[in-house]
Amino acid sequence: MKKIILTTLNSRYTHSSIGLRYLYANLKELQEEAGILEFSINDALQTVAETLLIQIPDIVGIGVYIWNAKEVQELVHILKKVSPSTTIILGGPEVSHEPFRVNFDEADFIIQGEGDLAFYELCKNILNQNPPKSKIIKKSTPNLKEVKLPYMYYTDDDIKNRYIYVEISRGCPFECQFCLSSMDERVRAFDLNAVLEEFELLWQRGARNFKFVDRTFNLNMKTANRILDFFLAKEPPYFAHFEVIPDHFPTSIKEKIAKFPHGALQLEIGIQTLNLEVANSISRQLNLEKIRENISFLEHETEAHIHLDLIVGLPNESLESFGRNLDELVNLSSCEIQIGILKKLSGTFINRHDIEHGMVYSDIPPYDILQNSQLSFNDIQIMKRFARFWDLTYNSGNFKKSVKLIWQDESVYENFYAFGMWIYKQTDSTWQISLQRLGELLFIYLTQIKKLSPEIVANEMLEDMMKVKGRAIPSYLKAHAKDFIFITDAKEGTAGFNKRQI
Repeated sequence: MKKIILTTLNSRYTHSSIGLRYLYANLKELQEEAGILEFSINDALQTVAETLLIQIPDIVGIGVYIWNAKEVQELVHILKKVSPSTTIILGGPEVSHEPFRVNFDEADFIIQGEGDLAFYELCKNILNQNPPKSKIIKKSTPNLKEVKLPYMYYTDDDIKNRYIYVEISRGCPFECQFCLSSMDERVRAFDLNAVLEEFELLWQRGARNFKFVDRTFNLNMKTANRILDFFLAKEPPYFAHFEVIPDHFPTSIKEKIAKFPHGALQLEIGIQTLNLEVANSISRQLNLEKIRENISFLEHETEAHIHLDLIVGLPNESLESFGRNLDELVNLSSCEIQIGILKKLSGTFINRHDIEHGMVYSDIPPYDILQNSQLSFNDIQIMKRFARFWDLTYNSGNFKKSVKLIWQDESVYENFYAFGMWIYKQTDSTWQISLQRLGELLFIYLTQIKKLSPEIVANEMLEDMMKVKGRAIPSYLKAHAKDFIFITDAKEGTAGFNKRQI
């Protein structure tokens, strides 16, 4: 039995909560009376509540995020109905800024801000029968030198089955108005020697999947170089994920990134927009020349897996402007391009555009934009479907060559827009579309709507879809597969079809 239970609902099983482990690491003498129980948003909430209450806790601390806010609201309701004497403490990004758009009135206390040290103080006061009078507890930013690191509290099961989340700094120097990180403009760094010692211990325990939550990994060159050196000194396979700014890749960083083997390094690059006028209006700094240069370097001179991010719905950005952004990124790189819909997070400054640009957002998580002066509600709905079909075809890697037949040498955006409209008419859905069905629809569109040669389309689709060993030839391609032979690519560890040489 534990007096204090730390919990959250992760977005999926393979994720782990670094926040809970920070709280646990800093509980001092209360640590012996505390425990961590993690769940996912797919778990039945009454079962989650049952599992928590079996421990008969005095205090339950819950991490609240944009992806679990509604579920946490329901979980709190169940906990307080069944065990009203249990004190519920909420913390995390979703409750750190007001206004709250999910009702958390049933919680007893809410810690706003970084709770590493504040949670201990609150628990101590509650257990000593001296709780604060205020429900909302606003804490100043803690000195990171006083915060104990959490990494020893990842379990062996975490290391074996989940991503290990780590960080070397907090805060962001940029002021992008849609991002919560812009609220903390001062970047604060942990003791790098201490962090690297903890990483080494994780490595010795078998950790191989490291996801850095730093918003700007490549901001400090000395620090970034030491982190990259840590991994380059290790024997693959391993996986390291970083969020990087696109226009800051000095020679020392480029040289190290180029040394990483295939599959070892993933870089998430927040482009969001290439329209300078739009970027300036939301306080986002862009050096377009450097961005183009660095994307080209990553594409052609490294084995890094790249994600580029674009946002639909930014103030004063039309669909035509978004389309130009997408066209340019596809021409610059063959990497994944994540298309997101603008969200209005409490605490960000994006609301200053609400009146001028007619910004209307949902008050239900994830707080997507519904319309603005440039984009109607119907436009936004179409672009949500556009983003989903883009993921299924372009980003999935299942149609790496054949999807490009949709646009060939013309506008990527305009042609994929037309494809998205067509395929939605066929499916009336963006979910539960099997790979077989999706491939067949793509084949039909390319041959019947775009009027491309079935042989040419089949050639590209066979090379795409049959790269995974063990796949059967789809029925709609069998008539075109007689001129193909099965081959194995030893370097990539993949199998596929090549056209027989005659």
